[in-house]
Amino acid sequence: MKKKYFGTDGIRGTVNTGDINGEKFFKFGLAAGTYFKNLKKKKQIAIIAKDTRLSGYALEPALVSGLTSAGMHVFTLGPLPTNGLAMLTKKMKANMGIMITASHNPYYDNGLKLFGPDGLKLSDKIEKKIESLIDSKTVIHLSDPKNLGRVKRLENGNDIYLKILRKNFPKDFSLKGMKIVIDCANGAGYKSAPKILEDLGAKVFKVGIKPNGLNINYKCGSTHPEIIKNFVKKYKADIGIALDGDADRVIMCDEKSDTIDGDQIIAMIAKRWKRKKILKGGVVGTLMSNYGLQKFFLNEKIKFIRAKVGDRYVKEIMKKYNFNLGGEQSGHIILGNFATTGDGLLVALEALFALRKGKSANKIFKVYKPVPQKLLNIKVKNKKVINSLRTQNAIKLAKSLIKNRGRLLVRASGTEPKIRIMCESFNGTLIKKCINIVKKTIN
Repeated sequence: MKKKYFGTDGIRGTVNTGDINGEKFFKFGLAAGTYFKNLKKKKQIAIIAKDTRLSGYALEPALVSGLTSAGMHVFTLGPLPTNGLAMLTKKMKANMGIMITASHNPYYDNGLKLFGPDGLKLSDKIEKKIESLIDSKTVIHLSDPKNLGRVKRLENGNDIYLKILRKNFPKDFSLKGMKIVIDCANGAGYKSAPKILEDLGAKVFKVGIKPNGLNINYKCGSTHPEIIKNFVKKYKADIGIALDGDADRVIMCDEKSDTIDGDQIIAMIAKRWKRKKILKGGVVGTLMSNYGLQKFFLNEKIKFIRAKVGDRYVKEIMKKYNFNLGGEQSGHIILGNFATTGDGLLVALEALFALRKGKSANKIFKVYKPVPQKLLNIKVKNKKVINSLRTQNAIKLAKSLIKNRGRLLVRASGTEPKIRIMCESFNGTLIKKCINIVKKTIN
C-alpha cells in the first residue's frame, strides 16, 4: 500500500498548503507521540530540532502541542544538523527525534524527518502505522490533563553534537595550516560547522552563516557548488565544503576548484578504508550512482549494491548486509561506524582527516573516471505523468537506444513535484537524444 504522507525522506511540501500547516503538524505530533508512547517505554521523551526556515516558528509549536497532548515530554534544541538530532536521540535515550526541515529545498518548503530511539529513520512499516493514526479520530489519542507532557528548551545541543563528532577522531587531529572554505547554506549547520573547523586550527572562510529565515539554500550550499569554487580561487584555499539546509549532505571542491560530488567522496573513503582494513562488506550506492563508480569498485574488488534513491534506503541495505559505508551522488553519505544517517560535517571531517598531512585534494579524490552524466529536473503539476503510456513508451525507446552504451533512469522525485531524468554515456549526442525523447512526453 502506497504511503499517504511520507515520501522518500520524511514529509515535505510548501508551507501552508497541503499537509504542511499547523493543524496537520499537530496531528503529526499527536500520531507520532501516540505510536512511540504505546511501545511502553518508561521515559516518554521526544526531542525536536530544526533548520533556519521562518516557517519553523509556526510549525514547531503545533508539533510540540501534538506531542505533549499525546503525553510525551519534549525537549526543543533549535537549529541543529539532522545527524546531530539523530545522535542526541540515542544519547538522551529518547523515544523519538523529529527534525523540522525541508533539507535542500527553498525556504517556502518545510517538513519532518522522524527518527526512532536507535537514531535510525523510520521504516516504511512504521511510517504507515503512524499514517493510520494521523487519519484516526483525534480525541481518542488525547491524554488526560494530568498526563500531558512538559516542554523544555536545551541550549547546548550543538555543543553536545560537536563533542560526539570529536570523539570519532584522535585527540591530536589538527587542521593547522589548512585553508578551508565552508558554505553552510544559511541552514542548520551555520553554528557547528565553522566552529569545529576553527577549533581544529584551520583558517576558515565562511559563507552562508547569516540565516534570516528566507535565505536558506538560496544561491548557496550544496546545490550551488559554484560558490565554494569561486571562494577557493579567491582565497587560494586547500578545499571547499558546501552543506545543505539541514547539513545531512556535502559537496566539495578541490584546490583547483574542481567539484567533488558524493560518488567521488565515497570512492575515496572506500579505497582508504579498504587499505586501513576498516571497510566492512562493501559499499551501498543508489540508482543514481555513476556507472564509473560501479566499475571502480569492480576493479578494486569491493562489493557494490544499488539501493533506491534516499539515504534511508541506503541505510536499510547497509544494515541488511552489515556494510559500513554507503551514500548518494548528491552528498548524502553514511559512515556506518560513526552515524546512523547522512552527516555532511562528519563526512567533511573524515575527508579532512585524510588530507591533514598536506596531501592534495585534487589527487586524493580523483580515484576513478566518471561516466559523463546529465540530470534534468522537470517541474510537473502531477508526478503521475511518469506512468502515462506515452511517457512509458518513450522511456522504453530511449533505453533501447542507449542499451550497452550507457544508462537511463527516469523517476518521480520523492520530495519535490519533479520528474528526474538521468542519462549517462561517453556519447554526449546519445545522452541528449535519449533525454529529449522522454522530456517531450512530460508536460
